Amino acid sequence: MNQSETPIRVFIVEDQAKILKNQLKLLSTHPSILIVGTALSGESALAEIETQQPDVVLLDLGLPLMDGIEVTRQLKMRWPSTEILIFTIFDEEDKVIEAVKAGASGYLLKGTSIEKIVEAIKEVRSGGTVIQPTLARRLLRHFRTEEPRAEQPISHSPPLSEREKQILKLIAQGVSNNEAAQALGISKATIRTHLEHIYQKLEVSNRVEAVTEGIRKGIIKIPE
Repeated sequence: MNQSETPIRVFIVEDQAKILKNQLKLLSTHPSILIVGTALSGESALAEIETQQPDVVLLDLGLPLMDGIEVTRQLKMRWPSTEILIFTIFDEEDKVIEAVKAGASGYLLKGTSIEKIVEAIKEVRSGGTVIQPTLARRLLRHFRTEEPRAEQPISHSPPLSEREKQILKLIAQGVSNNEAAQALGISKATIRTHLEHIYQKLEVSNRVEAVTEGIRKGIIKIPE
């Protein structure tokens, strides 16, 4: 990490003390990560996060009492700029979809290597999403089958440019900012700038909403 870069403030929520201790040990070795707090339950996490104000929360989906979905919902309601990465297991895809709908920026399977975890933290901190294409397709189909939203005021936002449409199609496939940049031959910073413009034009605040609006407006189609 460049000395001028500020470490990403990370908070870990995991109800199994042994797993939490291991995550803490591994992540603490990375200079780009600063662990600002931990919690063994969703309730204590909400109380601690108010004080610590992390950039990214690593959140176990299977918490007792208040589960990861409700914690995500509460976190995004109170601190919308905080990014959330869900830790999950193979058979929890339906719950992952609910967590993403609640505002999570993506998910990681338990047992993911520390390098992949750090990469994912950096990705969501820079405005990206960590969702595998298979789950992205299920997520988008789920949105398509939902009831239409109540009629909205007519938007006078300008249409997306061809480059913005290209990027929207790529993120609908679940690719990262880095992968989108490589595919289009541009920098990650340029991808982030385009994403900001897409959000403004579609009047949304994150990738999942942007893709959903893109489908509803007929700008993109669900990837097969």
